[in-house]
Amino acid sequence: MTHPDELLDLDEHDQVDGAAPDVADFDAFFAEQTRQAGAVLRLYGREYHLPDSLPIMFALQMERLQHSENPDDVRTMLRTLVGEDALDFWAEHGMTDRQLGIVLIWTAANVRRPGSLTMERAAELHDEQSATKAAGKAPAPAPNRAARRGKSKGRAGSGRRS
Repeated sequence: MTHPDELLDLDEHDQVDGAAPDVADFDAFFAEQTRQAGAVLRLYGREYHLPDSLPIMFALQMERLQHSENPDDVRTMLRTLVGEDALDFWAEHGMTDRQLGIVLIWTAANVRRPGSLTMERAAELHDEQSATKAAGKAPAPAPNRAARRGKSKGRAGSGRRS
């Protein structure tokens, strides 16, 4: 009986009469696997055709730049999804930071699954995230004078050791 490992010997190439081995054509394979076209968003008179899946470059940049507030970093991330000059074009047309956040949330969800998130829900999610972020960054109120005095119930030391 043949051992299962002998049936799948990756070191041997099946060559027939000196013919070159078959090429694993991932271009053809992935072309067959591709879903329908991605979602389309229209903003300031332009249409942006989103990819049908999240590009690896976007995922890598997102991981590296997720806490950055530098506009160049945002521009770099957006470039892989909506093109070279989208952020500048949007800024020229008066886009607010809230609007950008909503577009980013909607885009990220709809690249993964077109139609999975409405613009209204993206706005709700953005506002919820902003409120949570603002609550976390809000400085604690300074204690009033009575509260500050109440903390030091003991007497000030005289400098003598006990």
